[in-house]
Order: sequence, then C-alpha cells, then structure tokens
Amino acid sequence: MAGHISLRDPEFPDKFWTNPIGVHFALLEPEDMVLVNEDGEIIGGNTKRSVNAAGFLIHSAIHRARPDVIAACHCHSRFGKAWSAFGRPFEMLNGDAAMFYGEAQAVLASYGGVVFDENLSSPVATALGPKGRGLIMQNHGLLTVGQTVDEAAYLFTLMERCCEIQLLVEAATKEGLEKKCIDEETAKHTCETTSDPDSLYCEFQPDVENEIRFRKLQGYA
Repeated sequence: MAGHISLRDPEFPDKFWTNPIGVHFALLEPEDMVLVNEDGEIIGGNTKRSVNAAGFLIHSAIHRARPDVIAACHCHSRFGKAWSAFGRPFEMLNGDAAMFYGEAQAVLASYGGVVFDENLSSPVATALGPKGRGLIMQNHGLLTVGQTVDEAAYLFTLMERCCEIQLLVEAATKEGLEKKCIDEETAKHTCETTSDPDSLYCEFQPDVENEIRFRKLQGYA
C-alpha cells in the first residue's frame, strides 16, 4: 500500500503517472497506471482507482523541485527501513556503494509521520538536493530518482543491497573485525565512471528480461 513509483508525463511535464493504491508491483499492468495533475486530481489512465495520498505529495514535491527527474521510486523495504533507523548514510564499503558517493546519497534526518501535508513532503525534496539520486528517509525507508524508470528502479534495488551490506558489516565489527572503506578519490572516480544514466538503465535490463520471462512462464503475458 505504501510503495509507489512515478513517471513524469513526456508531453505534459507538470503531470506524472503513478501506480494505483493497493496493486502489487508484480501484478501491475500499463493500463493500471494513473495520470495525476499538480493538484493530485486523477485526469487519465485508470480513473477507477485512487492513488496513495502520501505518495502523491512526496513525488509531486520531487518532480517540482527537480526538473531533471523523470522517475522516482519509494518503498518501505526491509533493509532500507532497518538502516534508516540510524539516520546516516551508508559507507563506501564497495564499488556498488560508490555509485552513491558524495551528493548522490542524501539523508532526511527526521520523521514526522505519514506524509499527509506539504510541510512534510517539501523536506523530502530539500533533503534529496539538486544532485541526489538516493535518499535515506530516517525511520521510514528509501527513495531513488532517475532519468528513466529503469535507472530509478535499479538504483533502488542497489540502495537496498547497500543497506543490507552495511548492516552485515556493522554486525561483523562487533566481533572485532576491522572495517575498511574505499578512499575518497577512488570512490569519486568509481562514481563518475559507473553511474551515468545510460549505464544505470542498462544495469536494470537483466531484471526486466527476467521478469518478462517469468510472467510468460506463469501465463501472465
């Protein structure tokens, strides 16, 4: 119910498509998507279903603040929720984490409850900043953005894994193991050479192909 994804409309950039409330991502079809305007009114697509009110406020705030953002993903994933309790970014523990080096990773270090007011959604966009591609929302979950749905979705799965790895490493340090992070220069170089939008789009394609094959085998497509 609380997971949502948005896609800025290619013809009307002040409007965006989002998933209807209560439909599992694995069952979502193109005809299920809902088009909403800047006031949250459903103006196209599946007009028979409503959208998540908090989700609309979060995504609309991001799309207004970041004209470069075409798609955004938010979900209360298991490891993302766990790591968000610390209210701090994960460290550059490996090359994958380095895709979120510097301003690419941000933290919203507060939790004001369910986002039913613009006073709670505006801080989300502010925390993400002008260059952020991944946001850890304290005591809440994760949010990622991209120039394509594929980029945003890949970054979300990657960020979730980074949170999982960070939790595993933190647990291992309790046993006396020394943690070593990638140095700043290397992390910066890794980020610059591995995280352009086209590359991140391509990173997600095996997952897309796997999903299509699975749906065909199950008789869904």
